[in-house]
Amino acid sequence: MTRLTGRALRLTVFVGEHDTWRHKPLYAEIVHRAHAAGLAGASVFRGIEGFGASSLIHTSRLLSLSEDLPVAIVIVDTEERVRALLPQLDELVTEGLVTLDDCEVIRYIGRGDSPPEPPGPATRGKNTEGKKAP
Repeated sequence: MTRLTGRALRLTVFVGEHDTWRHKPLYAEIVHRAHAAGLAGASVFRGIEGFGASSLIHTSRLLSLSEDLPVAIVIVDTEERVRALLPQLDELVTEGLVTLDDCEVIRYIGRGDSPPEPPGPATRGKNTEGKKAP
């Protein structure tokens, strides 16, 4: 379980949904490499319309011939961990946009994790399992 609060770095990679790496979707390869590197998390968002360096508009509208919709892969972790992933992205992303933004993590809790209780009167006299101390 990774705990992450405070200052962090957000990495966003914009590619096309049909971009591939060794016959696999490029976005999936980026997510799997981020996971293997132990990063806090990664999410893929499919856009409904957009254009990039080619100036070609890609859209999900029914009458459009374009199916290569924009995809954004967003990863947030410490600056050190995110920057360690960048050399792999240089290899993977041959067309697209890679951005970095400073951000602040307010809350990051996974499923099944319980948020830490703030110190104070409510936690006095309890052990770590939430039972009354002897």
